[in-house]
Order: sequence, then C-alpha cells, then structure tokens
Amino acid sequence: LRTMLSGKSQVRFSNHAIKRLESREIDVTENDALERLNKGVELAAQKGCGQSLILVDGTAYIVSVANNKVITTVSQADLKENVFTNIDSTVIV
Repeated sequence: LRTMLSGKSQVRFSNHAIKRLESREIDVTENDALERLNKGVELAAQKGCGQSLILVDGTAYIVSVANNKVITTVSQADLKENVFTNIDSTVIV
C-alpha cells in the first residue's frame, strides 16, 4: 500500500493514515478516489486552508494542507456520531 500511494499520489499519507486505510479496509483506488482526494487538497490549498476535512464519497480524510499530508482517514461506517475538531475547512469532492 505504501509503495502504491507514493507512486500515484501528490498528497502524502502519514503512517497513522496508512494504518487506518488498512484497518478500515479503505481502497483509495476505487472510483478515482485518490485523484479526487488530490483535487480536494488542491482546492483547499487555493483557498489558503490549514487543516481540511475532505470527503470523497463516504470516506473522510483529515489533511494538513500546508504539509500536503493525510493525517487520518475515517470510513463511511465509522462516520456516524463522529466529531471532527481542529479543522478550518471542509471540501466535498
């Protein structure tokens, strides 16, 4: 997974985010999710965002826009009753 992400993505994934992708069985290759995530980060950067919640279909990604790095991911099944803090923006792609 690490090798695949480093070759196909502009945005980088923290070790924590990679563990979450694996444990929550999130497949970033489905439905152009990785490409859309990159687009979401690009849009957030254009607006001067710091930390963004980027929603791609049913998956949430918390991204440090300044560092171009996914901090964590949350699958659709785990979104219910979840509170996201320390973000300054939300991008839906």
